[in-house]
Amino acid sequence: MRLSRFPQVLTKRADFVRASSALRASTTGFTLQARPREGGEPEGLRVGFTCSKKVGNAVARNRAKRRLREVARAVLPAEGREGWDYVLIGRPEVTATLPFDQLLADLSHALARVHAKA
Repeated sequence: MRLSRFPQVLTKRADFVRASSALRASTTGFTLQARPREGGEPEGLRVGFTCSKKVGNAVARNRAKRRLREVARAVLPAEGREGWDYVLIGRPEVTATLPFDQLLADLSHALARVHAKA
């Protein structure tokens, strides 16, 4: 069953660059970057995923991004805020191997920290 409020996915580099200079929360499994959007930008909840070559080869990076997408699908519709951009950055050897329940808890905790700073 697809959730009706699944976030739009970020694809443009400019969106990732804007998020990189915004609020940040690091967890065991990944780093979360978040920013509230200004007026004139698209509405809704948006999310992006990235894993550098430090995470591993293409297979490892894709596995890490798949896991991050599923974590975002499970947590962001309930705990994310409208009008925000979120970027999840995978960590080497951890994102792909950490238990899924831990990743879910990490995202909930990171969102709470980022929203408290805002």
